[in-house]
Amino acid sequence: MIGLIPAGGMATRLGPLPCSKELLPVGAFVTPDGMRPRPVITYLLAQWQRASIERALIVVRPGKWDIPAYLGDGRAFGPNLAYVTVHEPHGAAYTLAAALPFLAGETVALGLPDVILAPDDVYATLVAHHTAHQPDLTLGLFPCDHPQTADMVALDGDTRRVTAVEIKPAQTSLRWTWMAAIWSPKVTGVLAEVVAADRLARQQEPHRVELHIGVVFQAAIACGLRVDGVTFPQGSALDIGTPAGWAAVTASNGAPPCLTP
Repeated sequence: MIGLIPAGGMATRLGPLPCSKELLPVGAFVTPDGMRPRPVITYLLAQWQRASIERALIVVRPGKWDIPAYLGDGRAFGPNLAYVTVHEPHGAAYTLAAALPFLAGETVALGLPDVILAPDDVYATLVAHHTAHQPDLTLGLFPCDHPQTADMVALDGDTRRVTAVEIKPAQTSLRWTWMAAIWSPKVTGVLAEVVAADRLARQQEPHRVELHIGVVFQAAIACGLRVDGVTFPQGSALDIGTPAGWAAVTASNGAPPCLTP
């Protein structure tokens, strides 16, 4: 299994930043030399370390060199890290597709680097489910009360199968959004096909909307792949890449609490 982190975004929603949003400090590390700021991406890396995900790729755009400069090879934070650059600014699916040459035959754990998940064993739970039940795609689902800004997921309550993904619906009765994922090589193939088709369409429509990751999951469902949902009814997913998420962190004085790296 290999981790995959899209970190190619411009963070325009937060306005000008002194660093990449993935490195914004949230809470603190406790070290023998005292407390030090904790970048938000390290919460994801800690989740992966608990899930025994030992290696990961981070996809960055040119200019976000502060991420590899800070994280290095990852040994101080958990998984061994390597970096890929993306040069097509057409959405998160394109960012993921930049890593395609390195994903052949791999089971992929997708992580969102500016989202802090609770409980701290989300990925361990997803890995256990994916290993035991062997779906093509396992989604970690969290309650969501702002569907207009999220990918909302329809879940069959009896089989726990995901039947649809609605991207930022204006109105919906759905209550779950995905915030973590694990997928098989078949879904990597769908990612390649979706991005290739979008790239071709952009030759005629250069101003097409950005390609969301949710479109890839929609295509996986349409292809008949098995998509399972694992719910975390008491869990939370704090996206500090949004003004509301950052405001929530600020209001809580930088919580989550201090943790030992």
